[in-house]
Amino acid sequence: MRLISALAHYTHLPLFHSQNTSHFSPIPALHQALIRFKHSNPSLSHCSCILSRRFRCGTSMVDFEAPPPPVQVKDRIDLTAKEEQIFDRLLQVVRHFNLQTQLRVAGGWVRDKLLGKECCDIDIALDNMLGKEFCEKVNEYLLLSGEEIQGVGVIQCNPDQSKHLETARMRLCDVWIDFVNLRAEDYSENSRIPTMRFGTAKEDAYRRDLTINSLFYNINLSSVEDYTGEGITDLKCGRIMTPLPPKQTFLDDPLRVLRAIRFGARFEFMLDEELKKAASDDDVKAAIADKISRERIGHETDLMISGNQPLKAIKYVADLQLFWAVFSLPADFEPPIPESCDKLCVACMDLACRLLRLIGCSLTDDQRRIYLYAALFLPFRNTKYKDNKAKKIAVVSYIFKNSLKLKSSDSETVLSLHSATKKLVSLIRYITSEDTEVIEVDWKKETIDVPVALKCRVLIGLVLREVKEFWRVSLALSMLLYPMDLEIDDSCEMEKRRELFKTVESTILNLGLDRVWEVKPLVNGKEIMNILEIKTGGPVVKEWQQKLLEWQLAYPSGTAEECIDWMKEAKSKRTKRE
Repeated sequence: MRLISALAHYTHLPLFHSQNTSHFSPIPALHQALIRFKHSNPSLSHCSCILSRRFRCGTSMVDFEAPPPPVQVKDRIDLTAKEEQIFDRLLQVVRHFNLQTQLRVAGGWVRDKLLGKECCDIDIALDNMLGKEFCEKVNEYLLLSGEEIQGVGVIQCNPDQSKHLETARMRLCDVWIDFVNLRAEDYSENSRIPTMRFGTAKEDAYRRDLTINSLFYNINLSSVEDYTGEGITDLKCGRIMTPLPPKQTFLDDPLRVLRAIRFGARFEFMLDEELKKAASDDDVKAAIADKISRERIGHETDLMISGNQPLKAIKYVADLQLFWAVFSLPADFEPPIPESCDKLCVACMDLACRLLRLIGCSLTDDQRRIYLYAALFLPFRNTKYKDNKAKKIAVVSYIFKNSLKLKSSDSETVLSLHSATKKLVSLIRYITSEDTEVIEVDWKKETIDVPVALKCRVLIGLVLREVKEFWRVSLALSMLLYPMDLEIDDSCEMEKRRELFKTVESTILNLGLDRVWEVKPLVNGKEIMNILEIKTGGPVVKEWQQKLLEWQLAYPSGTAEECIDWMKEAKSKRTKRE
């Protein structure tokens, strides 16, 4: 019990006194995270033996990074028929007008093709003209050839969206192509927005964020160009590094720290030691806070969470001591969040990922994304702060709206999931028990008078109506918090949680509660007012609407007439009591 209390104190996890917790063990990854806590929190020192034992056999939070295996990198780029068609057309334009232009495909397309991956994102870098000028030449050539000209869109310079120079875009062979001139950048001390000028291919390569993104494919010569001399090498050994010294690169544009993390996670590459040291530098952290808009931080973070390796990305963020720079908190909040709580947040996300793999639950991309955010922020889901009107607001809401500048709907969904998860945890023992005589939950003191089995259906239905299509997400989250009677060395803990998930999921489906949020009221507000013999709506009508919803949840086959009869009878009983 002392361990549970310590965990609850430092992470604000609720204590489930209704369960026998004499053998309760928090999930292994939480033990591993708590190892970090014990040094700064002496009250946890009594747990050190247990925690160390779990840490030795655990794999959740590692303090070292094994080198990735060698990456298979192609010696040459093999073009698809469509790419050959596009590049031939561009070369025809150059030759026809004698432009002397070197056409280079830049960045991600080159990297992906060398890795044997297909990429439709083609960016053409021009060495002697602007993108718009070249697009006009393309259209001029199409007109001379008797072909339909294409519209040219110009994307203006927008530093907040990492567009430091205008880009021209047009469609060729049914593929959108971006055209931009080669450029060099000069940065000022207090801004991540550089002064741009025409540059050479080498200057352009060195101004890019990472060596693996600095490669060119020269269309004129049909060859890969590696002007930094490190791009292909880093690609082969799976290393993330900047073309220039990383600290100066990050101080010039701190957004590149997050991009390095994102690409490292995406390709499962190792971050270079010098790069990691620079990313953790206090000056770089200050630059992240001062020079990058929160929208850009949120955009990069969202790409990490939505990517193929979200856990690895967030682990990098925490390991580089950037967690609170990314997920910044308001000035004052209660209860307090220890600075070391970042490791616990990562541990919760780790567990969520492992559980999702175990249960084999098929989520949409957006459900998976929200699930990971909800798991990441579980440790401070109960923490509040006061806004400028002294209104108490969830810190999770602050992170979404202020730290990451993401959609309000994302914040609302995660908060709903946290609320529903707490309620599901309180219901699980009733759902899985066959001899329940009474159901009591602290979040719903009063319900209509129905048998216990039906009351369980009512309560589950109410929770599912809160989160709708996200109910499986909420159920998975509840598995992370539900206390189980397990020995500390029980290696089957996650499997038992998977079995519990399947049991509860099956019960919900057997009760016919999937899509219960689509149930329409059998009796509308006007009919309720007629039965109550009142002329205007208000709290009384709302109260009866809730009661009738509960009746429908208890009796899903009930008719409108039966519902009205029940309401009249319930109203009569209430009148007699009063």
